[in-house]
Amino acid sequence: MARMYSRKRGRSGSKKPLIKKAPWVKYSPREIEDIILKLSKKGYQSSRIGLILRDQYGIPNARIKEGGINQKITALMKKHGLYPKFPEDMFNLIKKAVNLRAHLAKNRRDYTSQRGLELTESKIRRLAKYYKKRDMIPADWKYDPEKAKLLVK
Repeated sequence: MARMYSRKRGRSGSKKPLIKKAPWVKYSPREIEDIILKLSKKGYQSSRIGLILRDQYGIPNARIKEGGINQKITALMKKHGLYPKFPEDMFNLIKKAVNLRAHLAKNRRDYTSQRGLELTESKIRRLAKYYKKRDMIPADWKYDPEKAKLLVK
């Protein structure tokens, strides 16, 4: 499938194995859950927690059948009330838009970045529409660059 804002096609990525076993994992499901909760209390996002589990603890996937919690990291964070107010992908887009606005304040003639800001903000609006339908953000929430600056900091 082609990309949204370019004429290029995406390259195929790696696929997860069909057999979901990792015999080298020495952690019990309870220990994996405790690690995830400890990292989320430190303020890490769910994708960052997955990277830390993979790189530092040798756990390829928190959901592996044998020795895993068989639950997504975000679901576990929501269950314990540690999931942030905004979904992670939307928060990252808002952070990107705030950084682009700060860059454009210094570099007014950077038209490439200006286009990138327009695309990023349109993505935020589309994603907001999706999350409003699913009651993941308040129905009256609207993207405002000034409020976004406060939300990120």
